[in-house]
Amino acid sequence: MAIRFAPPRQARMVLAVFVFAMMAGGHAEDAPQPPEQQPAATPSGQKSGAPGGRGGAAPSSPAAAEQHRLPPDSRTKHALALPGRTLDFTATAGSIHLFNDKGEPQADIAYTAYQLDGADTRSRPVTFLFNGGPGAASAYLQFGDAGPWRLSISDAPISSASPDLQPNAETWLDFTDLVFIDPVGTGYSRFVATGEDVRKRFFSVDGDVNSIAVTIRRWLERSDRLLSPKFIAGESYGGIRGPKIVRNLQTQQGVGVKGLILVSPVLDFREFSGSSILQFVWSLPTMAAVAREVKGPVSPADMADVERYARGDFLSDLVKGEADAEATTRLADRVAALTGIDQAVSRRLAGRFAAAEFRREFDRRNGKVRGRYDASVSGSDPNPDSSFYHFDDPSGEPLVAPLTSAAVDLITRKLNWRPDGSYHLLNGAVEKAWDFGRGLNPPESISQVRQILALDPKLKLLVAHGLFDLATPYFGSKILLDQLPAYASPERVRLVVYPGGHMFYSRDAARQAFRAEAEAMMK
Repeated sequence: MAIRFAPPRQARMVLAVFVFAMMAGGHAEDAPQPPEQQPAATPSGQKSGAPGGRGGAAPSSPAAAEQHRLPPDSRTKHALALPGRTLDFTATAGSIHLFNDKGEPQADIAYTAYQLDGADTRSRPVTFLFNGGPGAASAYLQFGDAGPWRLSISDAPISSASPDLQPNAETWLDFTDLVFIDPVGTGYSRFVATGEDVRKRFFSVDGDVNSIAVTIRRWLERSDRLLSPKFIAGESYGGIRGPKIVRNLQTQQGVGVKGLILVSPVLDFREFSGSSILQFVWSLPTMAAVAREVKGPVSPADMADVERYARGDFLSDLVKGEADAEATTRLADRVAALTGIDQAVSRRLAGRFAAAEFRREFDRRNGKVRGRYDASVSGSDPNPDSSFYHFDDPSGEPLVAPLTSAAVDLITRKLNWRPDGSYHLLNGAVEKAWDFGRGLNPPESISQVRQILALDPKLKLLVAHGLFDLATPYFGSKILLDQLPAYASPERVRLVVYPGGHMFYSRDAARQAFRAEAEAMMK
């Protein structure tokens, strides 16, 4: 599973996916990087509570910096018994050191790598996976979807559920090696240097992208995998990171990428906030899908009529605005019919439902609220009589405890890597300090999608969404991808939508179908 980013209008989606980070190789060979390979300095908001301390200057000596370092990498051998086959592989839990242009250590980026034993590394793909947030570790993708071991994440998660990991029959390790990366401040990744300047560099859109791209290149060099087919996979805010990282790898790191996989991505923050009317267009099919799912199973194909309405008459009436009373009433009544929301409520809100309003109003008569990451999940409203929203996400928050426990247990016990300090599955301090950029252009990655597809005519893009995801509605990606030029043909750019939420892979059928899509891309 995964957790996502935070758009400006509502709570910025804490992307979350969970990969405790660590990976292969010792530290001694990690030489300082040239200036152009380090995170560029960009303005940032005030950082509070970042790992590695805050305030003050960079460590004054190598000995001072070493006090913040992660332990040497740990490599272990494993045999995974799965239906019809046994996978023998090497796991590495460790870190990559990042330096500034003066050769001073800045951060240790933790990762976990899984490499199949006996494979030809020149032809064997390797996939780098990360989540979003910002501030989320990659554990969701690792333990919910692609890793060798999986935590059963039900459609209605429970905080006290057992964190017992089991062999994952749908692991991607059959067809690709896997490297799960935790950006600084997540998992066990940490700053080595102190002071606000280094945090401002890393906790920014461009600095974050550059740090992950450098980490990928350094891992490839250290592991002698520069000739392997390379793929990138990102979830949620990973939709912003992913295309930008591929672009950075292509043009700054000298690393070609064969394919990009985006899981429940946000591709453009501009339509998630403020007065944008497209935010209502994007979310309407998801809200209607939730209403229909109450009556029986729903597939993406069942939503064609709502998608046509959203692109057509709904958008037309939205553009007319509330100044047109007839259009507003017509729109509000149609939205009420599609979503199951009380007609009086829909008229009061002019048929324009923010995600939090839909989640509260959909089953308010029964004192229930719906999930943000998966609106098909229902939970009790802790304050049903309040006129304000005082509820968390019943499809997201209950995952934090079991996923964190599972990650720490696997890393320290099975993979025998024992960092000091705490493991951060979701680090709210990172999101609060994040510099999303200032000025008139909120972060978006569609520009980079256009560039990477134009630069490499063989590069492929797979975008996957859950039908019931209100954090990053699938229809938003569909509209954006439809705007791409002709060179982004259906053979190169594919959108798939599954019944499920932000972490649609928690459902067996969706996880199996998504695995097949990823395997087809890599073969």
